[in-house]
Amino acid sequence: MIRYIKLIFVSIPFLILGQDTSSIEWSPVIEKQLIDNIAINENAKEIYNRIFIRLRNGAVPINFFLELSKIKEITVDKTVVQRFNRPAEKLSYERYRKIFINDSRIRGGVNFYKENKALLDNVSSIYGVDPFLLVSLSGVESNYGANSKTHSVFNALHTVIHNLPRKAKWVEKEMAEYLIYCWENEIPPLSLYGSYAGAFGYGQFIPSSFRAYAVDFDRDGIREPFEWPDVLASMANYLVKNGYSLKENNFSKDSPNWKSIYRYNPSENYVNVILDLRTQIMKNID
Repeated sequence: MIRYIKLIFVSIPFLILGQDTSSIEWSPVIEKQLIDNIAINENAKEIYNRIFIRLRNGAVPINFFLELSKIKEITVDKTVVQRFNRPAEKLSYERYRKIFINDSRIRGGVNFYKENKALLDNVSSIYGVDPFLLVSLSGVESNYGANSKTHSVFNALHTVIHNLPRKAKWVEKEMAEYLIYCWENEIPPLSLYGSYAGAFGYGQFIPSSFRAYAVDFDRDGIREPFEWPDVLASMANYLVKNGYSLKENNFSKDSPNWKSIYRYNPSENYVNVILDLRTQIMKNID
């Protein structure tokens, strides 16, 4: 496998344009210089230091992260902070429901089900997850794939590192998981787009969840976040691994199935709107 190694100009003093960076190893000096290039405040520097410890432990080579020295491509996005401070899940259910349940979203779900029925039935037969639940999840998470790339994943997490100290432990893990994922899959860290919270793909998995639960359903060797066979199977796998009951179709509050959806996004509003949209889609199937 060809790894992500580039000959780039960076601001680390002893590296020059065109120098081969492949032999450079982790060291306190290089780590500090990289962190100084990336982090704006002391809190961010501390978090990035802990992230780099995770990366070293994950056997990710330092040359992969020289890409992060391209300062102009790294930004703090104020809209990320605004979204974290005003999450839609805190709205009243009436207002929250209006975001996701309307004629367009219901029609989209009906069409998605009809167009992907064979795939949905296949995934459901293997994992035991209700196919209409998978359709509803797809509708709420990304509007059936139409709304999945609003923010740079790296910059979203980078913004949390700098501006939301209450999320320090969470973002330390997620940024490390994201960068390891990028290394494993030869993805430039600044090229992948997702949500304001750093979730990506049609199923909107945060990095740690994607690495833990994503499935290569079509067996092409890649767990693909933007292809429906892998996405639907990954969502089903997540639900099953988080308690979804294969033996019953019970979605009452605090049932195993209800709780598995809650694990996807810990909000009662979220679970209720998923189940509400599922019901509306089922009612409109010819």
